[in-house]
Amino acid sequence: MSIWGKLAKHQRATEGRHMLDLFADDDHRAAEFSVHAGDMVLDYSKTCIDTEARDLLVQLARDSGVDVRRAAMFGGEQINETEGRAVLHVAQRADDDAVITVGGDDVMPRLRDIRARAYAFAEDVRQGRFRGQGGAITDVINIGIGGSDLGPAMATLALAPWHDGPKVHYVSNVDGAHIADTLKGLNPETTLVIVASKTFTTIETMTNARTARDWMAGRVSDPAAQFAAVSTALDKTVDFGIAPARVFGFEDWVGGRYSMWGPIGLGLMIAIGAQQFDAMLAGARAMDRHFSDMPLEQNMPVLLAMVGVWHNQICGHATRAVLPYDQRLARLPAYLQQLEMESNGKRVDMSGRDLDRQSGPVVWGEPGTNGQHAFYQLIHQGTRVVPCEFLLAARGQEPELAHQHKLLVANCLAQSEALMCGRSLEQARGIMAAKGLQGAELDRQARHRVFPGNRPSTTLIYPQLTPFTLGQIIALYEHRVFVEGVVLGINSFDQWGVELGKELAVALAPLLDGDAAAMATKDPSTRQLLGYLRAHQVG
Repeated sequence: MSIWGKLAKHQRATEGRHMLDLFADDDHRAAEFSVHAGDMVLDYSKTCIDTEARDLLVQLARDSGVDVRRAAMFGGEQINETEGRAVLHVAQRADDDAVITVGGDDVMPRLRDIRARAYAFAEDVRQGRFRGQGGAITDVINIGIGGSDLGPAMATLALAPWHDGPKVHYVSNVDGAHIADTLKGLNPETTLVIVASKTFTTIETMTNARTARDWMAGRVSDPAAQFAAVSTALDKTVDFGIAPARVFGFEDWVGGRYSMWGPIGLGLMIAIGAQQFDAMLAGARAMDRHFSDMPLEQNMPVLLAMVGVWHNQICGHATRAVLPYDQRLARLPAYLQQLEMESNGKRVDMSGRDLDRQSGPVVWGEPGTNGQHAFYQLIHQGTRVVPCEFLLAARGQEPELAHQHKLLVANCLAQSEALMCGRSLEQARGIMAAKGLQGAELDRQARHRVFPGNRPSTTLIYPQLTPFTLGQIIALYEHRVFVEGVVLGINSFDQWGVELGKELAVALAPLLDGDAAAMATKDPSTRQLLGYLRAHQVG
């Protein structure tokens, strides 16, 4: 029997078992089903994974070649096989003396040079040496989308206590409302615009960039002088008017959703400075070392990944909720949506054969305690089981509000406990009886207050959200995605599913202007929708 078959058989055999019984049978379960990476702890004891299941999951990771594939990634091999590229986001945060080769060439000198140039420019902006027409830069607008937006935008919010530079804003949506609302109240004479697009052709990004340039041109004699770019297309950035000294490139072996560690993080560098950005890189580097060096059974990214495999591919739970009890991680679920769903939302394996099991789960979430008053009702009492991933800091950033952080911590721990323990019908009847209810009404009311419990969760706990800790967290999830992809036998580093809609959008644009011949090629529903939009003066 295959390892997948053994896992499925074990899951069926233990399906009715309550995780409370696992704790009753093992006084050391909490410690034994936790893993440490530095001062960060992942507790996965509130799941139905027992020792046999964990052993099988670790064996699955080993049999899938996680350790071999991991070494190939860190070694600069072309593990992105559909595009013929290495996968080296880890090189962007490697030690200063690291040597990492691609095709026999050491890539680190160029990476260090680009980082030094980006740091120098960021510091010039922060210190007022780089100035706008109206004086020192007060605001920075980062225009990008997907990987050029979600990572740095998430990190900029997360590290708000370390902001000591100009205010950084992020614009991604081609909906004009996004850039219009961002530009309101800003002074074009003291605003810097960063255009983040590897090819400098991304339609949403370039549309917003031209809008920003037009806005700036109303007050600035040479608006391109207040633009910088993160791109490898030097010919296009020159055509846009951006001087080469303000253009920062990155290699094709750094995928967009893995790119915030380099010049894509320029806006964050400006917000927090090189020292704190270095601290974030150091946190990621520490997690890289842990992932690279620790055996699979003691490896935090591996175990987090295999818990996910157990819940999704073995138990059939189609979604996972990411629930940071840390308000400044409010954008982490959205960031992980791209990181995980763009990476592992595939339907064929590396050889092009259809997958014989489900691929990645649907990832969603909100920060606590907001989510408690929104969707936790479904998580606790709905008919679908939603595995939950809690994140929690032991200390907040506001010592004067420590009492509020204690309340936040209590809520987080209470939620994972409630998901595990639930409330039985007998317990609910006792509550209703104490309120004076009797007979059929007591029973009816009690049934509304039953919580099935036995609903799985993990908790990632850390001392405090700092730049170092944020680096650890992001790298943890990056490597988790890698491990799940290897186990599923897919390429986590291409994203062909993103391209089709973009191609069709380009073809559809002329139809909004009334191209009758092109209209005839579309399906009846699309023609109807286009007719409505044209009648109501779209554009």
